[in-house]
Amino acid sequence: MKAWHKITFMIGIMAALYLSPLASTVSAQERFGDLDHSAWAEDSIYYLAQRGTIAGYGNGQFKPSNSITRAQAVTYLIREMYPDRKYTLPEIQYRDLPRTHMFYGEVAVATSLGLIGGFDDGTFRPDAPISRAETAAILSRFYKLTPGPETSELTDIDGHWATEPIRLLASNGLVGGYSDATFRPNRPVSRAEYAVFLTRIIRMERAEAIQSQDWDKLLQYMTVKEKVGQMLMPEIRMWAGKPTVSVNAGVTSMLYDQQPGGLILFNKNIVDVAQLTTFNHQLQQQSGDIPLFLGIDQEGGVVNRIPGGTNFPGNMALGATGQPQLALDAGKVTGTELQALGVNLNFAPVLDVNVNPDNPIIGIRSFGSDPDLVADFGVHFLQGLQQSGVIAAVKHFPGHGDTTVDSHLGLPVLTHDRQRLEEIELKPFRAAIRSGADMIMSAHIAFTALDDTTMKSKKDGSDVPLPATLSRKVMTGLLREELGFQGVIVSDAFTMEGIAAHFGEEAAVKLAVKAGIDIILMPKEVSGAHQAIVQAVNKGEINAAQIDASVKRILRLKQKYGLFQAQSDLQTKLLEAKRVIGTSEHRRIEQSIAEQSITEVKNDNNSLPYSIQEGDRIAILAPNAEQAELIKNQLSSVDSSTRYTVETLLLDGSKASDVNARIQQANFVILASYQFRSPIQEHNWANYQSLVNQLNTSSKPYVLLSLGNPYEWMFLHDVHAGIAAYGAQQPNVLAALKVIFGRNEAKGTLPVSYQAKD
Repeated sequence: MKAWHKITFMIGIMAALYLSPLASTVSAQERFGDLDHSAWAEDSIYYLAQRGTIAGYGNGQFKPSNSITRAQAVTYLIREMYPDRKYTLPEIQYRDLPRTHMFYGEVAVATSLGLIGGFDDGTFRPDAPISRAETAAILSRFYKLTPGPETSELTDIDGHWATEPIRLLASNGLVGGYSDATFRPNRPVSRAEYAVFLTRIIRMERAEAIQSQDWDKLLQYMTVKEKVGQMLMPEIRMWAGKPTVSVNAGVTSMLYDQQPGGLILFNKNIVDVAQLTTFNHQLQQQSGDIPLFLGIDQEGGVVNRIPGGTNFPGNMALGATGQPQLALDAGKVTGTELQALGVNLNFAPVLDVNVNPDNPIIGIRSFGSDPDLVADFGVHFLQGLQQSGVIAAVKHFPGHGDTTVDSHLGLPVLTHDRQRLEEIELKPFRAAIRSGADMIMSAHIAFTALDDTTMKSKKDGSDVPLPATLSRKVMTGLLREELGFQGVIVSDAFTMEGIAAHFGEEAAVKLAVKAGIDIILMPKEVSGAHQAIVQAVNKGEINAAQIDASVKRILRLKQKYGLFQAQSDLQTKLLEAKRVIGTSEHRRIEQSIAEQSITEVKNDNNSLPYSIQEGDRIAILAPNAEQAELIKNQLSSVDSSTRYTVETLLLDGSKASDVNARIQQANFVILASYQFRSPIQEHNWANYQSLVNQLNTSSKPYVLLSLGNPYEWMFLHDVHAGIAAYGAQQPNVLAALKVIFGRNEAKGTLPVSYQAKD
């Protein structure tokens, strides 16, 4: 750490914090209209403007060719040293620098540090142009530079008072001479030149900090705005009414203005493998010297994003196999394909224990209802992701498995006591922490046994309990201090009503950071959330040390997973993605897991498997046309040699008379059920029961094929044959049909328990 960062200033009788009257900086949105002849310096000017170091003169004027004054030059350096503009104002004595001078404070601080001095006549000459020699001297003092590897043959600096600092900067490639090998040390420096000199040093210092993994040093060169940006992870699904599938002006503006530490991608951002690989490459190119977390929800099963890739049957299907090694395999393959696409963070696996069949949002996304099973399979899946070089963000802490409210739509409240939470909800997270989880996602759920604090709802004025995401008792007290988690804590999406409806975003993001959240996921208004946290830090409402601790965790995690390493070129990435995504070996593992998962729930009188005969008529009754066609198409893969007829009917779209007639004509009936993300009590069980009764009365061979949450048998009675596939995806359906028609045996075990309804 540089010496001047360790000094506490209490010089003179002034103890008040000083803020320069002109310390307000150029807006990130401001553009200078007079840089046409200074294009060589434009990047540096905007870089420093974005950092809040330099400012223009208003009306879009930067005046790049004007000489920079001694006071201005010092002020820019002090702004770099104190990006929040807070320092104690010392007393200094220069005959020509009254306290009313706009840059008095910055010059006073620099003088007290011994970084700048006046002249023998007691003047400072604040408005005089600074020379190239003086610039080299103060830059070398401010940044404590050491000699670099480069040599220079400047012909006009020997014997000059600034020979040593000029050579020092030149040896690091920070300054150069003119075409005639002169440096012209006494020549005034323009504002554009000064911006270039300063930018080069800052970037070199930051690069050295990153290279040496000295995150404390890097933090010194980060502004509060930049640090807070690292704690934001917005979504970029749409811009100007169109899906964002490439870098556009909206993305560029946000990366420049808020400098987010990461982005989360959704289906709207994805077209195909080549597009997504290209998009991610371009995003990283625009990220500056700190790379982006590029995250995605690739849980497998019903929640999937990989275009044309391997989509495993889902967590509950994995749980049904009873083989944790298969979860490790699924994690490895998933991570390998995400890595090839340029995705470095997967919001998976789900560690929620689905003990409540009424759960409207988890269900088949969970490994099951046994906390030990969930812990075992979850740890194996996250280890598979880690082994492939992708960060696993386990979710949703402290546990979303026993809710009856979807936190996307409202605020769930759990009143279980601490002993129960230890036995069920917390067990998988404890296991994940012990096994080295790097990131944990919080849940927008209130756990009154952990924190009974209430707040007034901005929605209706009622008293609402504080959700875990906003609770310091949960995020810091429980997760950090009691469970010992040292990794990164990311919130669930701030667009979800569990947060948005009751607390207001700007207040909520501040509460979340105070609670211990390191990354705010998907704020509705990125600029508002960013500004709210920055202002809270500057006002002392949020401790700056806490922000540094969060950013340091983020930087360490990015380094751990190689995000700071040089990227391959785009062509190499595209070839690798084409080679890796959806390989035959990956597909084989995908289908093998599906086949190990299929569970025979009921098989009275050994009515399964059914053997298709020549001329058979098979009726498929499914909830929707897509599922009906999927079953029909996969059936042809099971038996393509026997001649038979397949008819598809929709449970809610076909006339009852047509359904009854086709059932009577059929030799075998596949009755498909799919219940997920809808209230289980409101599902059309009466319609299903009527069909089951009709099939039983007519002694028609049939199977109830469960494609979603496997809780049909809670509500349906006298089902003679039932198969659970745990997903309405191709591998699940094909594996189930192979069991139904005798090509494979059912090897899975139901990973959830339930009680039948009367």
